[in-house]
Amino acid sequence: MTKPFFARHIFFCTNRRDDGRASCAATDAERLQAYAKSRVKALGLAGEGKVRVNKAGCLDRCDLGPVAVVYPEAVWYSFVDEQDIDEIVESHLRDGRPVERLKLE
Repeated sequence: MTKPFFARHIFFCTNRRDDGRASCAATDAERLQAYAKSRVKALGLAGEGKVRVNKAGCLDRCDLGPVAVVYPEAVWYSFVDEQDIDEIVESHLRDGRPVERLKLE
């Protein structure tokens, strides 16, 4: 089996809806995705064999948003601020320990 290019990949839903339904973009997802990307880089976690932070279109869970999902573990998160992002980055992306209090089922 081939080694994956990234050890972990986190996708942030940045979907924006104009029809009044919930959307992650309306809950600050774009800013917090950019913050996560900067934290990953600052901690030296970015790059081949490490972590990739991406924007995604709709992940179909906007009603629980903002949401992000980490692969390969397929752990879904909801978050509200920079402290939540710091915890996801440091505990899960760096140390491999999912953040139970932020997980979605």
